[in-house]
Amino acid sequence: MILLLENMHPEAEALLERCEPLLRAADPNGPQAPSSDVRAILTRGRGWITKTLMDSFPHLRLIGRVGVGLDNLDTKEAARRNIPVIFAPGLNARTVAEHTLALMLDLMRRITPWVNASAEGRWEDRGQYQGAELAGLTLGVVGYGNIGRRVARLANAFEMKVVVAARSGKAIECEYPTLPLEDLLSAADVVTLHLPLTNETKGIIGKDQIARMKPTACIVNTARGAHIDQAALCASLLADRLGGFAADVLEVEPPSADDPLLRCPRVVLTPHISALTSTTYRQTCIFIAENVVAVLEGRSPVVRSVFR
Repeated sequence: MILLLENMHPEAEALLERCEPLLRAADPNGPQAPSSDVRAILTRGRGWITKTLMDSFPHLRLIGRVGVGLDNLDTKEAARRNIPVIFAPGLNARTVAEHTLALMLDLMRRITPWVNASAEGRWEDRGQYQGAELAGLTLGVVGYGNIGRRVARLANAFEMKVVVAARSGKAIECEYPTLPLEDLLSAADVVTLHLPLTNETKGIIGKDQIARMKPTACIVNTARGAHIDQAALCASLLADRLGGFAADVLEVEPPSADDPLLRCPRVVLTPHISALTSTTYRQTCIFIAENVVAVLEGRSPVVRSVFR
C-alpha cells in the first residue's frame, strides 16, 4: 500500500495504483492510523514525513517527495532506517528560473501596479511612471545549482552583469565572476536566492546582510522563505533601506492577513506556484511514480532520483 499525503497528477497515481493500492490521507499532517501494509509514503510540499509518522509503518520501504526541496522530510531518520528517499532534482529548474525572471521583471518594471491602474481606469497616471531596466544591472546569484545556473543564463540574455556567491571553503565551476557573499551583497542591484534550506542557509539574509546592500537593491526569492529574516526585511522596506522584494515563498505560508509584506507597494508575491506549470507538474509526478514503482518492484531507480 502507498500512502499519499497529498494528491498527485492522475497519470502518476494510475502508475502507482498498478503496483500497490493507494491510501489517501484526509489531512497531510494529521494523525495516520498505524498499518503494517504501508510500504511507501509520498508527499508534495505540505505533508511532513517525520520519525513519528515512520514509526506508524513497520514495513515502510521508501519515501517519495514530489519535488526538489527535502526540508519537510526527516532524511536523517530515513537514512538511519535504510529507507531510500526518492525526489526529483533538476526537473523544476526551467520553470522556477522563468518564474524568477518574471518576478524580477515585474518588480523592476512595476508591472503589477500599472496593470491595476489600467484596470481601474487610471490611464493618465502613466505620467508618474518610473521603472528600471534589467540591462546593465548586476545580478547576484546565491546558490549556483540547477536553478541558479539557468537564472544566470537568462539574466545574461537580458544583458545583466552576473556574479555568483562563492561557497566558503568550496570551489564551484562557474563561468561568471565569484565573490564572497558579503561582497556580492554590496555589489548587486538584484540578489536572487536558489539555495536548499539547511541549518547553514536558514536566515542567511538577515539584518546585517541587508545593511550591506544598496538602498536601491532588490531581493528575489524562489527558494525557501526561511532563508530571509522577514522582520529585518520588512523593517528595511518600510524604512526605504531596500529597493524592493519579490518572492514565491515565505517562511509562513499562507501569510497572516496582517503581514506587512502584503501591503508594501514595493513587494511582489506569488503563492508558491513557480514549479506548478502543467508541464513540469505532470513530468515531476510521473518521474517520482516511475521510480517509486521501480523500488517497490525490486528494480533499480534512476540514480539521480535517490537522495544521498
